[in-house]
Amino acid sequence: MKVSLSVNIGLCGFGTVGQGVYKHLVKSRADITERLGAEVKITRIAVNDINKKRSVKVSKQLLTEDALEIANDPSIHVVCELIGGTALARKVTLAALKHGKIVVSANKALICDHGAEIFEAARKFGGHFFFEASVAGGIPIIKALREGLVANRFSRIYGILNGTCNYILTQMGSRGLPYSDVLKQAKELGYAEADESLDVEGWDTAHKASVLAWLAHGVWVKPSQMIVEGINRLSPADLSNAATLGYSIKLLAVITRDFSTNELCVRVHPTLLPVNSVVASVGGVFNAVAVTGDVVGTTHYIGRGAGQDATASAVISDIADAVALIKHGKGTHLTSESYEPNTKGCTLAPLERITGSYYIRLTVKDQSGVLAKVARVLSQNKVSIATMIQNPAHVGAASLVLTTHETNEKSIGKALKRLSALGSVLETPLVLRIGNFTD
Repeated sequence: MKVSLSVNIGLCGFGTVGQGVYKHLVKSRADITERLGAEVKITRIAVNDINKKRSVKVSKQLLTEDALEIANDPSIHVVCELIGGTALARKVTLAALKHGKIVVSANKALICDHGAEIFEAARKFGGHFFFEASVAGGIPIIKALREGLVANRFSRIYGILNGTCNYILTQMGSRGLPYSDVLKQAKELGYAEADESLDVEGWDTAHKASVLAWLAHGVWVKPSQMIVEGINRLSPADLSNAATLGYSIKLLAVITRDFSTNELCVRVHPTLLPVNSVVASVGGVFNAVAVTGDVVGTTHYIGRGAGQDATASAVISDIADAVALIKHGKGTHLTSESYEPNTKGCTLAPLERITGSYYIRLTVKDQSGVLAKVARVLSQNKVSIATMIQNPAHVGAASLVLTTHETNEKSIGKALKRLSALGSVLETPLVLRIGNFTD
């Protein structure tokens, strides 16, 4: 076929994702050209060190150590920001948008911290910002929210957005291994970073939840405004107890909106899900998202949430949308009007209106009267016990596992503070939310 359009791409960052994008664009050049009716060419690549050896071979003539050079180059139509971090990434993104360019990014932390500024710059200068790869890797969840489900209002979005944590919990549950052993294994397999805290403490998921909340509700919710808890205090016993109760434990992002009060809640925490639910069945490094809309009901999206190929697939999808925008003046993208928040008075829900049931694990002195003290504290704080499991912990101690009837975050917080102060409670209580979501 005759191709009359050539689109020049600049890659800022050439790590795992950048090399994946380059590799697949080169490998599939003929097919992509035929599908898009345009030739996509990578004409410049910004790296930290031009002389570094890489698994993907590229001509040194393509390389530069100045990412801003790419952002400011008038011959480059699409800038792919794959740097990571936020400082340089922000500078490159804003510089490119000020030239009216299209920016493609996989950087959820950048969007979470500077999204409002980025979208304002795109609106002001006529640029466009695509970010499908920033959440859930190869799963097209962003396109689903902004395009496929555009007729819906979203009362609930929840899901697994971190493959590292899902792998760890899957291994702890299926093999009964302690957290520290599985974390070590995850690092050896390349699923976890040397510093795993961003993943296992829930912050990576919180960044992604912030992006989804903005897409669904037009509100920027910072991680500091969320309930954010990680998986590092979980034990194989918790996974076993959950299974006994008919649940699986997953680290979830949960975004809910009560349209009657117009209150929004965004939270990240380990959650007990019924074992027969779709999201609970997703194991290993896979991600899964359940979206409930008022028109379509609940839809599910499952796939690889990280890794070179999955993330590169999402970046190339955005590049294809950028080509359509350049070629036709339209495409599957956020319009300038979309950059304006549409909160309609939406506010963050106070703790007393965030309701649910809870799993509480207590390590207590193995002596009479302890359970009565625990029950009294819970009752005084309007927390009612639904079930109880008691197991030996170590010499002179017992493990009490309680589930509650529905209560709220404020009441459970008060109760846990009181429980921690009891002399018969030997360790800081562990609390997990129970997600009896109806799919």
